[in-house]
Amino acid sequence: MNAHTSMVAIGDSFTEGMSDFGPDGECRGWADLVAARLAQDSPGFRYANLAIRGKLVRQIVDEQVDHAAAMRPDLVTFAGGMNDVLRPACDMDALAARVRYAVRTLAAGSRQVVLFRVIDPTRRMRGSSRLLPRISRLLSLVDTLAAEHDAVVVDLFSSRVFDSPGLWAPDRIHLNTEGHRRVAEATLRALGIAPTFDWDTPVPVDPTPWRDRATSDLRWARAHAGPWIARRLTGRSSGDGQLPKRPELDPFTP
Repeated sequence: MNAHTSMVAIGDSFTEGMSDFGPDGECRGWADLVAARLAQDSPGFRYANLAIRGKLVRQIVDEQVDHAAAMRPDLVTFAGGMNDVLRPACDMDALAARVRYAVRTLAAGSRQVVLFRVIDPTRRMRGSSRLLPRISRLLSLVDTLAAEHDAVVVDLFSSRVFDSPGLWAPDRIHLNTEGHRRVAEATLRALGIAPTFDWDTPVPVDPTPWRDRATSDLRWARAHAGPWIARRLTGRSSGDGQLPKRPELDPFTP
Protein backbone atom coordinates (compact mmCIF):
# COMPACT_ATOMS: atom_id res chain seq x y z
CA MET A 1 0.00 0.00 0.00
CA ASN A 2 1.36 3.45 -0.85
CA ALA A 3 1.37 6.34 1.58
CA HIS A 4 0.57 9.12 -0.86
CA THR A 5 -2.60 11.07 -0.10
CA SER A 6 -2.17 13.95 -2.57
CA MET A 7 -0.42 14.74 -5.85
CA VAL A 8 0.23 17.84 -7.94
CA ALA A 9 1.50 17.59 -11.52
CA ILE A 10 3.08 20.53 -13.33
CA GLY A 11 4.61 21.02 -16.76
CA ASP A 12 3.60 21.21 -20.41
CA SER A 13 1.62 19.07 -22.87
CA PHE A 14 3.42 15.91 -21.77
CA THR A 15 1.88 16.23 -18.30
CA GLU A 16 -1.40 17.78 -19.41
CA GLY A 17 -2.01 14.56 -21.33
CA MET A 18 -2.20 15.80 -24.90
CA SER A 19 -3.49 13.24 -27.43
CA ASP A 20 -4.83 10.87 -24.77
CA PHE A 21 -8.49 11.70 -24.48
CA GLY A 22 -10.94 10.40 -21.91
CA PRO A 23 -14.60 9.50 -22.55
CA ASP A 24 -15.55 13.17 -22.05
CA GLY A 25 -13.14 14.27 -24.79
CA GLU A 26 -10.82 16.00 -22.32
CA CYS A 27 -7.10 15.30 -22.06
CA ARG A 28 -6.30 12.47 -19.66
CA GLY A 29 -2.65 11.35 -19.86
CA TRP A 30 -0.12 9.58 -17.67
CA ALA A 31 -0.49 11.91 -14.66
CA ASP A 32 -4.22 11.21 -14.39
CA LEU A 33 -3.48 7.48 -14.66
CA VAL A 34 -0.90 7.69 -11.88
CA ALA A 35 -3.32 9.62 -9.69
CA ALA A 36 -6.03 7.04 -10.34
CA ARG A 37 -3.73 4.21 -9.25
CA LEU A 38 -2.59 6.03 -6.10
CA ALA A 39 -6.19 6.87 -5.24
CA GLN A 40 -7.05 3.17 -5.07
CA ASP A 41 -5.08 2.84 -1.85
CA SER A 42 -5.82 6.27 -0.37
CA PRO A 43 -9.45 7.18 0.34
CA GLY A 44 -9.92 10.92 -0.10
CA PHE A 45 -6.88 11.17 -2.37
CA ARG A 46 -6.50 14.68 -3.78
CA TYR A 47 -5.04 15.63 -7.15
CA ALA A 48 -4.24 18.81 -9.08
CA ASN A 49 -2.79 19.14 -12.59
CA LEU A 50 -1.53 22.60 -13.51
CA ALA A 51 0.24 21.60 -16.74
CA ILE A 52 -0.58 23.46 -19.95
CA ARG A 53 0.53 22.58 -23.46
CA GLY A 54 3.29 24.61 -25.09
CA LYS A 55 4.69 26.07 -21.87
CA LEU A 56 8.37 26.95 -21.60
CA VAL A 57 10.19 26.41 -18.30
CA ARG A 58 10.06 30.16 -17.65
CA GLN A 59 6.26 30.02 -17.84
CA ILE A 60 6.06 26.87 -15.74
CA VAL A 61 8.12 28.59 -13.05
CA ASP A 62 6.12 31.83 -13.23
CA GLU A 63 2.67 30.26 -13.39
CA GLN A 64 2.82 26.84 -11.73
CA VAL A 65 5.73 26.20 -9.37
CA ASP A 66 4.87 28.47 -6.45
CA HIS A 67 1.19 27.51 -6.65
CA ALA A 68 2.08 23.81 -6.60
CA ALA A 69 4.45 24.21 -3.64
CA ALA A 70 1.85 26.22 -1.71
CA MET A 71 -0.55 23.28 -1.90
CA ARG A 72 2.01 21.20 0.06
CA PRO A 73 1.19 17.88 -1.60
CA ASP A 74 2.68 14.54 -0.62
CA LEU A 75 3.87 14.10 -4.19
CA VAL A 76 4.69 16.61 -6.94
CA THR A 77 5.78 15.75 -10.47
CA PHE A 78 7.78 18.14 -12.64
CA ALA A 79 8.54 17.62 -16.33
CA GLY A 80 9.61 20.41 -18.64
CA GLY A 81 12.34 21.81 -20.82
CA MET A 82 11.82 20.13 -24.17
CA ASN A 83 9.81 23.07 -25.55
CA ASP A 84 12.83 25.23 -24.69
CA VAL A 85 15.39 22.81 -26.12
CA LEU A 86 13.55 22.66 -29.45
CA ARG A 87 13.87 26.42 -29.95
CA PRO A 88 16.96 27.64 -31.83
CA ALA A 89 17.64 30.48 -29.40
CA CYS A 90 17.42 28.39 -26.23
CA ASP A 91 19.56 29.84 -23.41
CA MET A 92 20.67 26.70 -21.57
CA ASP A 93 22.18 28.63 -18.65
CA ALA A 94 18.89 30.43 -18.01
CA LEU A 95 16.96 27.19 -18.48
CA ALA A 96 19.16 25.39 -15.95
CA ALA A 97 18.76 28.18 -13.40
CA ARG A 98 14.98 28.05 -13.68
CA VAL A 99 14.88 24.26 -13.38
CA ARG A 100 17.05 24.47 -10.25
CA TYR A 101 14.69 27.04 -8.75
CA ALA A 102 11.67 24.91 -9.61
CA VAL A 103 13.02 21.71 -8.05
CA ARG A 104 14.31 23.51 -4.95
CA THR A 105 10.94 25.19 -4.42
CA LEU A 106 8.93 22.04 -5.03
CA ALA A 107 11.14 19.99 -2.73
CA ALA A 108 10.61 22.51 0.06
CA GLY A 109 6.83 22.37 -0.38
CA SER A 110 6.24 18.63 -0.77
CA ARG A 111 7.22 15.30 0.69
CA GLN A 112 8.43 13.77 -2.58
CA VAL A 113 9.44 15.22 -5.95
CA VAL A 114 9.32 13.17 -9.16
CA LEU A 115 11.53 14.20 -12.09
CA PHE A 116 11.82 12.82 -15.61
CA ARG A 117 14.75 11.97 -17.86
CA VAL A 118 13.06 13.04 -21.07
CA ILE A 119 12.19 10.77 -23.98
CA ASP A 120 14.97 10.88 -26.56
CA PRO A 121 13.64 12.49 -29.76
CA THR A 122 16.86 12.14 -31.72
CA ARG A 123 16.31 8.50 -32.65
CA ARG A 124 12.92 9.08 -34.27
CA MET A 125 12.98 12.69 -35.56
CA ARG A 126 15.14 13.33 -38.59
CA GLY A 127 17.58 16.20 -38.23
CA SER A 128 17.24 16.37 -34.47
CA SER A 129 20.69 15.02 -33.55
CA ARG A 130 21.86 18.64 -33.18
CA LEU A 131 19.70 18.79 -30.03
CA LEU A 132 21.61 16.04 -28.24
CA PRO A 133 24.13 18.31 -26.43
CA ARG A 134 21.24 20.34 -24.96
CA ILE A 135 19.31 17.21 -24.03
CA SER A 136 22.41 15.69 -22.42
CA ARG A 137 22.84 18.80 -20.30
CA LEU A 138 19.19 18.66 -19.25
CA LEU A 139 19.56 14.98 -18.29
CA SER A 140 22.68 15.71 -16.26
CA LEU A 141 20.87 18.51 -14.46
CA VAL A 142 17.96 16.22 -13.59
CA ASP A 143 20.36 13.62 -12.18
CA THR A 144 22.18 16.24 -10.10
CA LEU A 145 19.00 17.76 -8.71
CA ALA A 146 17.55 14.33 -7.95
CA ALA A 147 20.61 13.51 -5.86
CA GLU A 148 20.47 16.87 -4.06
CA HIS A 149 16.78 16.65 -3.21
CA ASP A 150 16.30 12.88 -2.94
CA ALA A 151 13.86 13.00 -5.86
CA VAL A 152 12.45 10.00 -7.68
CA VAL A 153 13.62 9.85 -11.30
CA VAL A 154 11.60 8.26 -14.09
CA ASP A 155 14.15 7.34 -16.75
CA LEU A 156 12.40 7.41 -20.11
CA PHE A 157 15.48 8.46 -22.05
CA SER A 158 17.21 5.09 -21.65
CA SER A 159 14.27 3.15 -23.06
CA ARG A 160 14.11 2.43 -26.78
CA VAL A 161 10.42 1.56 -26.66
CA PHE A 162 9.47 5.19 -27.33
CA ASP A 163 11.25 5.00 -30.68
CA SER A 164 8.17 3.16 -31.92
CA PRO A 165 5.68 5.18 -34.01
CA GLY A 166 2.98 3.07 -32.36
CA LEU A 167 3.27 5.12 -29.15
CA TRP A 168 2.83 8.52 -30.80
CA ALA A 169 -0.17 10.53 -31.92
CA PRO A 170 -0.58 11.53 -35.59
CA ASP A 171 1.22 14.82 -34.89
CA ARG A 172 4.35 12.79 -33.91
CA ILE A 173 4.96 15.27 -31.09
CA HIS A 174 2.65 13.94 -28.37
CA LEU A 175 2.24 10.46 -26.99
CA ASN A 176 -0.95 8.58 -27.80
CA THR A 177 -3.06 6.63 -25.30
CA GLU A 178 -0.70 3.66 -25.22
CA GLY A 179 2.32 5.94 -24.86
CA HIS A 180 0.77 7.68 -21.86
CA ARG A 181 -0.17 4.32 -20.35
CA ARG A 182 3.46 3.26 -20.50
CA VAL A 183 4.74 6.48 -18.96
CA ALA A 184 2.21 6.07 -16.14
CA GLU A 185 3.42 2.54 -15.47
CA ALA A 186 7.06 3.66 -15.55
CA THR A 187 6.23 6.40 -13.03
CA LEU A 188 4.40 4.03 -10.72
CA ARG A 189 7.27 1.56 -10.93
CA ALA A 190 9.74 4.34 -9.96
CA LEU A 191 7.52 5.13 -6.96
CA GLY A 192 7.74 1.52 -5.83
CA ILE A 193 4.20 0.53 -6.80
CA ALA A 194 3.82 -3.10 -7.85
CA PRO A 195 3.90 -3.46 -11.65
CA THR A 196 0.83 -4.42 -13.67
CA PHE A 197 2.65 -4.90 -16.99
CA ASP A 198 6.08 -4.44 -18.57
CA TRP A 199 6.01 -0.83 -19.80
CA ASP A 200 9.32 -1.29 -21.63
CA THR A 201 8.29 -4.25 -23.78
CA PRO A 202 8.77 -3.64 -27.53
CA VAL A 203 5.89 -2.48 -29.70
CA PRO A 204 5.12 -4.58 -32.81
CA VAL A 205 6.73 -3.23 -35.97
CA ASP A 206 4.41 -1.24 -38.25
CA PRO A 207 3.85 -3.31 -41.43
CA THR A 208 2.67 -0.30 -43.48
CA PRO A 209 4.29 -0.30 -46.97
CA TRP A 210 6.84 2.46 -47.53
CA ARG A 211 4.68 4.17 -50.19
CA ASP A 212 1.85 4.54 -47.69
CA ARG A 213 4.31 5.85 -45.09
CA ALA A 214 5.54 8.45 -47.58
CA THR A 215 1.97 9.62 -48.17
CA SER A 216 1.47 9.78 -44.43
CA ASP A 217 4.62 11.91 -44.12
CA LEU A 218 3.21 14.45 -46.57
CA ARG A 219 -0.10 14.62 -44.71
CA TRP A 220 1.76 15.09 -41.44
CA ALA A 221 3.86 17.93 -42.86
CA ARG A 222 0.75 19.80 -43.99
CA ALA A 223 -1.43 19.13 -40.95
CA HIS A 224 1.09 19.31 -38.11
CA ALA A 225 4.65 20.33 -38.97
CA GLY A 226 3.64 23.46 -40.90
CA PRO A 227 1.39 24.90 -38.18
CA TRP A 228 3.98 24.04 -35.50
CA ILE A 229 6.70 25.94 -37.38
CA ALA A 230 4.34 28.87 -38.00
CA ARG A 231 3.63 29.19 -34.28
CA ARG A 232 7.34 29.23 -33.50
CA LEU A 233 8.02 31.91 -36.09
CA THR A 234 5.24 34.15 -34.79
CA GLY A 235 5.92 33.59 -31.08
CA ARG A 236 2.57 31.92 -30.50
CA SER A 237 1.91 28.77 -28.48
CA SER A 238 -0.71 26.04 -28.57
CA GLY A 239 -1.29 26.82 -24.90
CA ASP A 240 -2.21 30.48 -25.39
CA GLY A 241 -5.48 31.12 -23.56
CA GLN A 242 -5.57 27.62 -22.03
CA LEU A 243 -6.33 27.09 -18.35
CA PRO A 244 -5.13 24.14 -16.24
CA LYS A 245 -7.55 21.24 -16.22
CA ARG A 246 -7.34 20.65 -12.43
CA PRO A 247 -6.18 23.94 -10.86
CA GLU A 248 -6.87 23.03 -7.24
CA LEU A 249 -5.94 20.12 -5.02
CA ASP A 250 -9.38 18.52 -4.88
CA PRO A 251 -10.58 14.97 -4.16
CA PHE A 252 -10.01 12.80 -7.21
CA THR A 253 -12.44 10.18 -8.43
CA PRO A 254 -11.05 8.24 -11.43
